[in-house]
Amino acid sequence: MMNNITVKRSEFLKEEYYKYMHKSGLEVYVFPKKLSTAYALFATRYGSIDSKFKLAGDKEFTTVPDGIAHYLEHKLFENPNGEDTFTRYAKYGANANAYTSNTMTAYLFSCTSNFKESLEILLDFVTTPYFTPETVEKEQGIIAQEIRMYDDHPFRRLYHMLLESLYEKHNVRINVAGTVESISHITADILYECYRVFYNLSNMKLIVCGDVTVDEVNEVCDKVLQDQAPVEIIRDYPEEKAEVFVPRAEYAMQVAKPLFGIGVKNVDIPADGYERMKVAATAEILNDVLFGKAGEFYNKLYEEGLLSNQFSAGYDICESFSFNTLFGESSDPDAVFARFTECVENAKKNGLDREDFERSRRALYAAMVKCFDSTDDIANYFLMYALDDGDLLDYVDILSKVTYEEVTEMLHTAYKPEYYSLAIVKPLESEEK
Repeated sequence: MMNNITVKRSEFLKEEYYKYMHKSGLEVYVFPKKLSTAYALFATRYGSIDSKFKLAGDKEFTTVPDGIAHYLEHKLFENPNGEDTFTRYAKYGANANAYTSNTMTAYLFSCTSNFKESLEILLDFVTTPYFTPETVEKEQGIIAQEIRMYDDHPFRRLYHMLLESLYEKHNVRINVAGTVESISHITADILYECYRVFYNLSNMKLIVCGDVTVDEVNEVCDKVLQDQAPVEIIRDYPEEKAEVFVPRAEYAMQVAKPLFGIGVKNVDIPADGYERMKVAATAEILNDVLFGKAGEFYNKLYEEGLLSNQFSAGYDICESFSFNTLFGESSDPDAVFARFTECVENAKKNGLDREDFERSRRALYAAMVKCFDSTDDIANYFLMYALDDGDLLDYVDILSKVTYEEVTEMLHTAYKPEYYSLAIVKPLESEEK
């Protein structure tokens, strides 16, 4: 039995998890839940923004083509013996998937039985890279087709146009999948180099949630994982000015009604992971007070026909970038943007309603508590915070304690016109008017 297990428990939530460092160098989290489905995530802190890096001791930085983290995710599903990874999972009735974001790459499965067999497959294929020039070249056509499909997707185009407007230099402005041009420069050697750096177990985490024990998880880890010396990765992210790069951008596509995205850029990011969670919790509450569907802003614009029910607000923060977003559809996005700025300025002048604040805080807290009814929600939230030096149980506690004064302070410091961008995807016909 391991002797380095720590247990973290929330007495209020009556939830707990176990954390330990496997002898291989992998940090493992086990979140026991008496639910029918078990869920596991094996992830690396390696995303689309990590295109320039070096290991401690290296003299020069290595720069690689955009989209390589996503490309690597695709390639790892291939096995040296030619067997398809999804076929391996299917033998045990497990459902598998993977995803790449700006900051991470994660491989996952869910199952109702044969947990240890499925976990063995997960750890095995992710730690067994196999790339050849022929298979890498073949994948270029597949991913190029995926990129073109994304380029034709109005919301994805809108999202990336907004990030390109907010950021001048940071790689968050680049499509996770890269471009058709950038992926044409990816080779098997480059893939192996990125794998060697970012798929070191010291840069990875295993999250398991379900009716499983630490001993069961550790047994599989012992069987599959080889000991690795830890590495120190130095990442190079360009510094950004506080102001947005482009205040307004638009693009014409085949859409029935204009889509819009409003972004609020933030470069004042705490270095500490716990403090970043406090910023995120405060921003989520402020979003709900100002722009939630129960609030005055949304309902007035909805009644006036300026907004449809396709409207959402969200906040993203990590170590190197942070922004707030509003997305929706409207016949007049510029009018929505004007009302957005008016809403913010009125709130600054008149103050936030304390009852609205309390309602939003309670509603968001209740939604987070509800996520503990689902193993996949627990695991995905847990991973998101763990890879940014945070903790899910801490976040729920932070959310319950955010004050009216903290939300008010964020309103005055984070919302300024020079931090705003408006992106619009308009119907093609409007070009001819």
